Amino acid sequence: MRLHVDQRHERVLELVRERGSLRVADLAAELGVSAVTLRRDVEALAAQGRVHRLHGAVVWPGDAAAEPQPRRESAEGAVIGMIVPTTKHIFADIVRGVREVVAAHGGRLVLGMTGYVDSEDPVQAEHLVAGGAEALLVAPSWFGGVPVGGQEKWLLDCEVPAVLVERSAPAGNPAADLDRVRTDRAHGAAVAVGHFAALGHRRVTAVLQEGPHADQISAGYLAAVRSLGLEGDAGAPATREHGDYEATLDYLTEAVRERGVTAALIHSDEDAIVLVPKLQAAGISVPGDLALIAYDDEVAALADVPLTAVAPPTRAVGELAAGLLLQRLAERRAGHGPGPRQHIELLPELRVRSSCGGGTPA
Repeated sequence: MRLHVDQRHERVLELVRERGSLRVADLAAELGVSAVTLRRDVEALAAQGRVHRLHGAVVWPGDAAAEPQPRRESAEGAVIGMIVPTTKHIFADIVRGVREVVAAHGGRLVLGMTGYVDSEDPVQAEHLVAGGAEALLVAPSWFGGVPVGGQEKWLLDCEVPAVLVERSAPAGNPAADLDRVRTDRAHGAAVAVGHFAALGHRRVTAVLQEGPHADQISAGYLAAVRSLGLEGDAGAPATREHGDYEATLDYLTEAVRERGVTAALIHSDEDAIVLVPKLQAAGISVPGDLALIAYDDEVAALADVPLTAVAPPTRAVGELAAGLLLQRLAERRAGHGPGPRQHIELLPELRVRSSCGGGTPA
C-alpha cells in the first residue's frame, strides 16, 4: 500500500535512526518509491534539521560524519548508454522503461541513434563509451534482427558490459553468448492464429513488413497453422516493404475472393489501419469478409474499425534489460565474474477489439 507523505517521512526517520546512515537509492528501493520522490523527502527532512544529507546518502544527525557502508554490489549512479535505431514505434516505450529503472538507481541514460544504418552501431558505441558510459544497451540495426557477415564483431570487442534489446543471435554465433531481452514474437503470432481458429476460421494468411521481426512472426504463424490444422494461404506469410499498400491490397483481395481466405494477421498496425479502408473500398468488409489482427498495438485501438492486436510488452522489455545490465555493471564494480548469461523472452498479449467480429464465418 502506498504510504502518505507524512507516513513515509516517519518511516525514513525510523530507518535512518536505526541504521545511522543509508544511501538514498537503497532507501528508495526499500520504501518502494522512486529515487526522485525519496530525494524530495530527504530534502524536506534535512531542511527541518531532522536528518543530514552526505554524498548521496541520508545520515542521522548524531552520525553526520559517518559514511554509509556501500553495498557489496552496486551500480548506483551509473552512466548507461543505449543504442537504438529510432525512438519511434516500439522503442519509445522501451526507452521509457529503461530510463525509469536507471533513474531509480540514481543513474543517467544517454542515447545514441543509428537510423537503421548498421555501420553507425560501432560509431555510436565508441562515442558513448568515450563520453563516460559504463555499460551499453544495444538494439543493433541488423536488418533481420540477427547479425550476418560479422556484424556482431564490434559488439564482442566492446570493453563495457552490453545487453541486446529486441535482437538475438543464432546458436553458434559468438553474439549468442551475450545477455539479451526481447519479445517472443513467434508466440504472439501463434496466439493470433489461435484466436482466428477459436472463431472458426480455417483459411488464414499473414502479411508482414520486412525488417527485424518478420522472421519471428513468420515462424510463429506457420507453426500455429500447422499445429491447429488450418489452411494457410499459398505463399503466406507474404513479406512486403513498408508502404507497399497496393501490392498488399491486391494480394488480400485475391486471397479472399479466389481462395476463400477469411482471416489475416497484418504487421504492423499502422499498415492495417491504412489497408482497412482500401479493402472496404474494394468491396471487402472488415470483419464481415475478412477478420484482421494487427501486430504491435501502437495505434490499433484508434482505427475506424478498432483493431484486435498483438501487444508486445515494450516497457517491460526496457525495464528488464536495464535491470540486467545494472546487475552486470554491479558485478564488474565489485570485481566479481558475471553470473550465468541470460536470454529473457517476454510474451505478448492479444487485445481483442472489433476487427475480428465475434461470430463464426460461414
